[in-house]
Amino acid sequence: MSSTSRFTLILAAAVSGLTALASPAAASSATTIPQFDAAIASARQATSAGGAQVMRAEMRNAVSFLLIDDGVLDTAERTYLKGRLADAAFLTGVTSQAKTYASDVVELEDNGPVAPLTVNEVTTPIATLIGATGPLTSSAWVQEGFIPNGAGVTNQATLQSAYRDAFNADPRRFDPINVRELTKLLAGNTIRGVPSDDEVDGSTALITQISRNSNRLYAGSWITNGRGGGPGDVGGIVIAAVSSDRRFVRFFEVVVWSE
Repeated sequence: MSSTSRFTLILAAAVSGLTALASPAAASSATTIPQFDAAIASARQATSAGGAQVMRAEMRNAVSFLLIDDGVLDTAERTYLKGRLADAAFLTGVTSQAKTYASDVVELEDNGPVAPLTVNEVTTPIATLIGATGPLTSSAWVQEGFIPNGAGVTNQATLQSAYRDAFNADPRRFDPINVRELTKLLAGNTIRGVPSDDEVDGSTALITQISRNSNRLYAGSWITNGRGGGPGDVGGIVIAAVSSDRRFVRFFEVVVWSE
């Protein structure tokens, strides 16, 4: 498999039902909004995965059509999605987790400016931070930092910019996840093998320590060429936990593959 293919499929392989991140295509809101509506209509069918209810995974799939043209919500797409979330008729049959996912996308994709988020490596050994050792501990890297008061809040552009600068890696768009999806991601294979339950539990606690009051958790995939001077491509997943005021961010990166 090519590096690009690996890069695109990391999250989809790691979390069952987590849609592969959208790739740019020739489309516009005139096309993407009807595609979103069609996906929701399909999700409401009794024969769909969630029956007549619109489940979180089905909402993620529908929202992915709004992102397929350029990887972001443009003004028309964002306005439309916000309108749907304020429409009681639309929300009938939509589960709370499905609604939360769509609301989280609207917030993250605010089209606001890049805020000055500078992050630095956490010097405490990861094994100490999570209270366990193993494949995950030896494949992870933690950095964190904050946006100065009054200088903006975390959004999609800010997460990508800060991560790129701090980790020397090229990230795909970050996608909102919940704690269940976080645990599945962390339990997936790393470059050094399958993590232990204690590693997963400790890492989950470390990550959600930042987001616990806001439930702002985001996952992305990344790739870099020759990190640390080594040959070949390296890739994996990264979790961003964001505080309730959207100013403090903790990145938890895991190396999944290299070639």
